[in-house]
Parts: sequence; structure tokens; C-alpha cells
Amino acid sequence: MDYIARFGLEFNPFLKNSKEILVENEESHEVRFRLNYLVETKGFGLLTGSPGLGKTTALRSFAASLNPSRYKVVYSSLSTLTVQEFYRLLASSFGAEPASRKTDNFKLIQDSVNYLALEKRITPVIIIDEANHMNGAVLSDLKILFNFEMDSRDRAVILLAGQPQLNNTLRLNAHEPLRQRLVMNYNMEGLSKEEGRIYVTEKLKGAGCRQTVFEENALEAVLNSANGTPRVINRICDACLLIADSKELHTVTGETAMQAINDVQLG
Repeated sequence: MDYIARFGLEFNPFLKNSKEILVENEESHEVRFRLNYLVETKGFGLLTGSPGLGKTTALRSFAASLNPSRYKVVYSSLSTLTVQEFYRLLASSFGAEPASRKTDNFKLIQDSVNYLALEKRITPVIIIDEANHMNGAVLSDLKILFNFEMDSRDRAVILLAGQPQLNNTLRLNAHEPLRQRLVMNYNMEGLSKEEGRIYVTEKLKGAGCRQTVFEENALEAVLNSANGTPRVINRICDACLLIADSKELHTVTGETAMQAINDVQLG
């Protein structure tokens, strides 16, 4: 890719499938603090945010930080499953052979959690991404599934992550028991303009760049258009690099940035 060399990059840091560069900011610190609190406390947690704010990236980083000798992480983004499919998935994730009946899978899951928590001293961490699409019946069952008789202490961490409407779903009367069990509830707001500026700079640095890539007015246009959403910043910056390269420019101008913004908005 010619544009990589043109801008002094080792790779394109704005592409989804390129090497991941984590940029720390006030919100990422807060998210990590909240998730660590949830792990220490155990029980149910909720992480919400509009698309593109980095929820899944935060979840991956969080899961990777957990010591596998102390935590068993189960991650699922298959949130459109039926109750039976959800139970079978959880049972198999714990290494059990899923049964055909829901009640049998219920017992398999509870037995697996008990074995890990009480015998192995390992805390199960169940992360359900895209939970705003979850079947209402699955949400209703969660509280029952992770309620252990004669023991007031939670034995697992159950983290639901999704878009902000998930909060509205949990406010419905049918899900009030689950909402009352939440020990952590955090909604991601996105980057400030200054954080967005640092985000772009750190991404470029992480890709080995030591030269000025974006003129000031170009970066300003990108940040204004992206409105604090990292995924949109990435898309526009990627388009900027491609357009600037096609024009044989060594920096992204304001005109180039506006063309990239239009292309992304039309895409």
C-alpha cells in the first residue's frame, strides 16, 4: 500500500483489522474502574453506549486482563438466541454436554458455576455483548439462573453490554427484579474534542508515524464530524489517507478531510 509509506506509517492504525492500539482517556479509565469493581463485588453489571464508542474493545481488554487461574471468561455476542439456545450455549461454554431439556441445562450451568466457585476458587465471568437484542424471556431467566439457594453471595459475574435502549428494557416491570440486582451500571458518552485529538495522534504514533499527517483544520473537521465516536473517527481518517494519497499529498488538507467526510456520510 503506497499510502502507508507516504505518511510514514508501519500500518494503517485506523483499519479495524490492523494491529489494535489502545488509547487511554478519562472514560476508558472509568470503564476499567467500574468493571474491576464488578469483578470484586460479583453479580450483575451493565455497560451501555451508542454504536462505535468502543464497548467491545473495552470488553476485550477487560477479559484479557483477567487472570485465567482465577477467572473463567465466557463471552457471547449471539444475543438473539432463544432461551433453550442460550442455556445450551452456556452449558457448552462451561465444558458440559448440553441437554435437550431446559431444566437439565439449568442444573448443568448452576452445577458448573458451583464447581468453579466453590471447588476450584475460580470466578465465572459471563459477558453478553449486544444484549439490547436479547430475548425478553432470556433476560427474565438470568436472575433465576444465577440465584443460588441458601447463599446471599453472588458466585459469578454477569456483564450485559449493549446500546442505551437496554436501560429502557430493564426499566420494564417484567425486568425490575434483574434491574434491582445491578451492582454496576455505566453508560459510555464518547470522546471530548481534546480526547479525540489525542486519540488520532496516539493512533498515528502507535503505527510508527513521526511526521505531521493532518493539517490543523483537517483534524478539526474530522473531529467535528465524528462527534466523539472513535469508530467514525477511524473511518474518516482512513478515507482521508486514501484520498490524500490519490492526490499525491503528504499531508491531509482541510479540503481533503471534507471530501473524506462526504464520502463516509454517503457510504
